[in-house]
Amino acid sequence: MTSLSIIRPDDWHVHLRDGDTLKLTVPHAARYFGRSIVMPNLRPPAANHNQVKAYRDRIKANIPDGSSWQPLMTLYLTDNTDANDLVTGFRAGDIAACKLYPAGATTNSDSGVTDIGRLSTVLDAMQRESIPLLVHGEVTDDEIDIFDREAVFIERHLQPLLNNFPNLKVVFEHITTQDAAQFVSEGPQNLAATITAHHLLYNRNHLLAGGIRPHYYCLPVLKRSRHQRALIEAATGGSEKFFLGTDSAPHARHTKEAACGCAGCYTADAALELYAEVFELEGRLDRLESFASLHGPRFYGLPINQDRISLQRRPWSLPSSYAVDNTELVPLRAESPIQWQVVTASGSNQ
Repeated sequence: MTSLSIIRPDDWHVHLRDGDTLKLTVPHAARYFGRSIVMPNLRPPAANHNQVKAYRDRIKANIPDGSSWQPLMTLYLTDNTDANDLVTGFRAGDIAACKLYPAGATTNSDSGVTDIGRLSTVLDAMQRESIPLLVHGEVTDDEIDIFDREAVFIERHLQPLLNNFPNLKVVFEHITTQDAAQFVSEGPQNLAATITAHHLLYNRNHLLAGGIRPHYYCLPVLKRSRHQRALIEAATGGSEKFFLGTDSAPHARHTKEAACGCAGCYTADAALELYAEVFELEGRLDRLESFASLHGPRFYGLPINQDRISLQRRPWSLPSSYAVDNTELVPLRAESPIQWQVVTASGSNQ
């Protein structure tokens, strides 16, 4: 197969950051996605209704002319989140979901939740209002091996959460393990998961073998090849419980290539093309549309996009870096060939 047409996809997990960085990240997010769930872990975070609205306005100011892309905003949960403020924002259409970061789990998560038990009132309101909860599923205890933190989170926190709030819509974000894939597959219908392109394409050997490659470092960290295989089976297997979420995260080169490099992979410039490589390798390109364009809207209760986009099997390469905010950002597949390319209906570059 050398060409493919699918319903316009959505990205159910993306980091755009703020300020001048939006001049790069927003056009990349809007290239071919219809909607994107935007993460709220700014500094300071978008942790109340007004902050979420203000952040959305800054994003909208950078949407390219003629684009129909929609940013769907999330509220950053803290130990002190106001349930009434959250519900007001959701009913107004300003908040699409809430994000739970365990405090200290990843970039700009210092203000995150220290004890899920403190969120009982908030979670109860979310359950009543059908507000989705998006979970970064890792424990942060120093004594827990970093490669085991997702599996431990399931047992300690996620299963009790589902037991206590059986009707709460939960998205287990950017899953990375066989444990998580199995847990979601066997879980209730109100539990789903996003999977990134980089966790499908790579495992911890790509990060560590032969030297540390900082641009492959992300959180949750890349795992063993058997976990990678389980994610590939989940993404390409046809289950509606799994859908596309890039977790694309922009970081300046000097913050990645450092003695204590930060976590995050930038894939927004070629996201769908990278997913297409995975599905082609599995002989399942016919299932890419369901994973990228259908499963997410159905879980969120949103309409499926009406227009289509096309891809061609035509190798191309990304630049070595992008200039942004007086520094440079290195994409995950910088200068490496990518086998698929999104094109317009007329065949010109999207």
